[in-house]
Amino acid sequence: MVETTGGGPGDGTAEVLDRPLPDGVRRRVVQIVSDGFGGLTVAELPAQLRQYARFAPNRRAKFAGNAMAAALETDTLFRQRIGEKLREAQPELAGALDSGSPPPAADPLDVAAAAYVLRPAGWVKLVAAAGEEAQRADAERADEESRAELERLREELDRARELTRAETERLRAELDAAKKEAESLHRKLRAALSDVKRGEAALRKMQGAMEAGRTEGQTQVSAAESESRRLKARLGEVEAALEASRRAAREGRSVEDMRLRLLLDTVLDAAQGLRRELALPPVSVRPAETVDAVEPGRMTPKDIAARALSENDPAILDQLLALPQAHLVVDGYNVTKTGYPQMPLEKQRLRLLGQLSQLAAQTGAEVTCVFDGAELVAPVLLAPPRGVRVLFSKPGVTADELIRQLVRAEPPGRPVIVASTDREVADGVAKAGARPVASAMLLKRLS
Repeated sequence: MVETTGGGPGDGTAEVLDRPLPDGVRRRVVQIVSDGFGGLTVAELPAQLRQYARFAPNRRAKFAGNAMAAALETDTLFRQRIGEKLREAQPELAGALDSGSPPPAADPLDVAAAAYVLRPAGWVKLVAAAGEEAQRADAERADEESRAELERLREELDRARELTRAETERLRAELDAAKKEAESLHRKLRAALSDVKRGEAALRKMQGAMEAGRTEGQTQVSAAESESRRLKARLGEVEAALEASRRAAREGRSVEDMRLRLLLDTVLDAAQGLRRELALPPVSVRPAETVDAVEPGRMTPKDIAARALSENDPAILDQLLALPQAHLVVDGYNVTKTGYPQMPLEKQRLRLLGQLSQLAAQTGAEVTCVFDGAELVAPVLLAPPRGVRVLFSKPGVTADELIRQLVRAEPPGRPVIVASTDREVADGVAKAGARPVASAMLLKRLS
């Protein structure tokens, strides 16, 4: 440590404290620095303490205590200035320290703190003596506190012993009463156990009787339920048979009436068409008509030869649709996948139905288009075009089977044309009396 001002051999500047400053002395030193802090200008303060210049003494001691103690230890000039302020505040204590005889009535901590700041000759001994005195005072105070605490604990122990003796006497009395009560309860318990055993025996007897009655009742109930189920089943069979017979009678009459009426319309239309085709006169033959000649518009053998058409000629389809009451049944996906398979199914259906609507308007024939419902992932929402009936097969039923059902539903004698390339469909409808045509022929006619 380098001092900013010199000292003679009689002062204490050369003395060094070889142990930490006692806590009590350090607190008094910080308070001395805090008190003298306010009497110094900012320029007289060390750089690290200037930020605390405007703090109140108590607040300064609280927040800048470590910084002030360090500055006092390292900055000799600052310590001398604080010492001057201490001499002004406590001249008697400072003079006594300078003379080497501190007041005997002064607080040892105050004497040590002043000696640490003023650094008179022998200040290290004063600080050490103050520390020892503080430790001795602390030890005496701790001893007094220990004696007081021991006395208090002895008193509490005596009170606890008194309470324990009283509690023990009370518990003994309660234990005696509990023993007497327990003996009485044991006697009552033995009597109750005897009653319980007799009750259990009676209960087992009653349970046996109830179980026998329950078994007999369940047997009777089971027999009654079996008879009831048999009668209900028989009644359901009778009702189902009656309803089936009624429905069959109604459907038989309605289907037969419809088939008969349709067949009658077909015969009438055929007769009228035949009359037009044969050009039957409304009256008897006139003499002029017996003359052998060629009339305008009459077919010659050459014209008849020209009427022979190819098997795939769309004109054959026109001739078939020109028959009275003709019904065209179209295998939808078979036709669209033959003509335009690259298109999505929805666009295939829309294109085919639009063309069939035009065909129905041109020919006047009944047109039914059948699609396979197994091709669908969801119900189709569309408005059928004018003149075309659109049907989808139900789950588990193919479009081929639905086409055969439609053909079988028609009366014998009505012209039914089925457009499909499926050989199995064609053979099946041909056996049922319908005329199969290839899908390519229908596509040519539609285009």
